[in-house]
Amino acid sequence: MSLTTGSLKDLVDHIFEIDSYSSKMGDDKNIVTLSFSVVSKEAATDLSGFLERGYSFILDSDVTPGEQQDGSYRVFVELERNKDVPEQIFEIMDGVGKLSERDDFKFRYYKSFRSHPLAIDKLEEFVPVDPDSYGIKMNESGLDNYKEFFDKSFIDSIEMEDDVLTLKKKWADPLVFEFVDFGDHNHVVSQINETIDIMNSFPEIMYLTKYLGDYNITKFGNKLVLENKNKVLILRRV
Repeated sequence: MSLTTGSLKDLVDHIFEIDSYSSKMGDDKNIVTLSFSVVSKEAATDLSGFLERGYSFILDSDVTPGEQQDGSYRVFVELERNKDVPEQIFEIMDGVGKLSERDDFKFRYYKSFRSHPLAIDKLEEFVPVDPDSYGIKMNESGLDNYKEFFDKSFIDSIEMEDDVLTLKKKWADPLVFEFVDFGDHNHVVSQINETIDIMNSFPEIMYLTKYLGDYNITKFGNKLVLENKNKVLILRRV
């Protein structure tokens, strides 16, 4: 299929991920991976082909063989990790933006809780451009990674799409939350204006503790505060 402006309108999610998945072609410290969520297999195949044919610096582009849990498909792209990669990603996203008629793209780096507006300065800030800086970034990420934050939980599946976090456990209904905030304990908790209602929140906190595991959970208004070491995650039930 020959793709033109708008060919993939409403088919590509506005948040893409960088370095969230391992490379097939080499060590992650040497390869940058991009991943896109696309509504249908046909659209994903079209996007993958467009990317592989259209950019000489792309090493490989591929599509997941099956659907994801939400019915979408993933397109994976691999690039050499070097000083040019922020500009290369920005160039790729210019093309994807034209195909999808989107100008609201954000990226999530390495399964971070937060996504960031697509901009050259943000890409330069977050995307390591050499093996050494990649190693430092991975060491620093720690609990900022939403899967690492739940490292002591009983959860079988953790997915984050946009600002919606979905936790799933066998033989139980999934829990769905809206992401509110994340960061160091003192800073994040100081931003909360709501008060604690211990009596009314106790049953929910007990249920969440059994579902999630050994986390200190507090409820301020409609905000749930989960603590792991010195990191605090604030969620709102959906």
